[in-house]
Amino acid sequence: MLGAGIYGLIGDTAKVMGNAVWAGFVTAMVAALLTGLSYASLGSRYPKAGGAAYITGRATRSPVVSMAVGLAVMMSGLTSMATGLQKIAEKVLDLGGPEITSKLLAIGIAAAIGLVIFRGIRESVGLNTLCTIIEAAGLIFIIIVGCRYWGNVNYLELPPARAGAAGDGITLALLMQGAILTFFSFIGFEDILNVSEEVKNPRRDVPFGLVGAMLVATLIYVAVAITAVSVLGWEKLADSKHPLDDVARTAAPWFGGIGRVYFYITIFAIGNTALLNYLMGSRLLYGMGNLGLLPAALTRVHPRRRTPHVAILALLGIVSVLILSGDVKSMAEATVLLLLAVFALMNFGLVVLQRWPGEARGEFEIPVLVPMLGGLVCLALFGRRLMAAFDNESLPTAPIIALAILTVGLVLGWIRRKSAVINR
Repeated sequence: MLGAGIYGLIGDTAKVMGNAVWAGFVTAMVAALLTGLSYASLGSRYPKAGGAAYITGRATRSPVVSMAVGLAVMMSGLTSMATGLQKIAEKVLDLGGPEITSKLLAIGIAAAIGLVIFRGIRESVGLNTLCTIIEAAGLIFIIIVGCRYWGNVNYLELPPARAGAAGDGITLALLMQGAILTFFSFIGFEDILNVSEEVKNPRRDVPFGLVGAMLVATLIYVAVAITAVSVLGWEKLADSKHPLDDVARTAAPWFGGIGRVYFYITIFAIGNTALLNYLMGSRLLYGMGNLGLLPAALTRVHPRRRTPHVAILALLGIVSVLILSGDVKSMAEATVLLLLAVFALMNFGLVVLQRWPGEARGEFEIPVLVPMLGGLVCLALFGRRLMAAFDNESLPTAPIIALAILTVGLVLGWIRRKSAVINR
């Protein structure tokens, strides 16, 4: 969750929320936590590498749905990974790197990440931990140097247009708009399902880690938001191309070269996202192979490293094609739509599984109201993103691509339905 998103999102949110940016993050956390709690409960019940594909297939008793969900989740991670790797490559080449194209460098970085994942889960988690510490340090530094500015502004002040329209200040509609903008800074919690099979005590540790991470991320986000508007004010924050860089420069003018430091922090943040997407995707392919949804070759585990090396290699090929194909922005927007639909299915799937007799129970059970609300929130966000795609005058590319991915998944699921074993 502590990715590069907050570095850009906070400026966009300030345009809508003014100095009340912090309220947008709090509202988004409440919305995301509903689905996060459902994922925590599901991870405690079903620690399987197939993740969302396994759980939705189990809830619907349909390998067709299972395949469609698995493909949607995989494409979500891979498009994010391809986009991030290209950004890293472009940044490296801006520093005067080797005379090669950014696409080839991006593929080379993907291969290097693949080698770490092939090496083992400990090595992957170790690199993830290092990157997360660096990302968190950048945000915590901003809080430390900027906390002396706290109290300088009215934290309920809205942009004039918003304040005039709202009349009575911060409204539920405004909070929801802020939450829509900041919701995606919390995405990432869902990846834990795909590695839950490798957790020593998933029934206890998956819920603890997932919910704990969301709460810690919220504390950091809110503190950063309060610091940012305290140091710059919402107007400068909204106009800034690099909002948190400007906050750091203003709050710590004595720190020479701070812009370069945050340049590298951004690279680590993007690289960490790519690492986790690659790790998640390899376990997803492995899990779907175990379920009979994909060829059994993807379930092969290296005799020495004990990692799914065939799945890791297959993903490298797919992400290389995505990188070489050109701009994947439209596909990334399409997979955001699919991911929100998957969140809704997971929430409603938990409602179904809670009511079926004989289903496994974890150590972390939640009231049925939580997944119901989580599913409705995700459907509302899905509807809002879909409407935004159709509001543009040009062809709504993202929904068309989403429909194409969904169709491919349904067709592949129908083809593989006889070989699938989704209830084991």
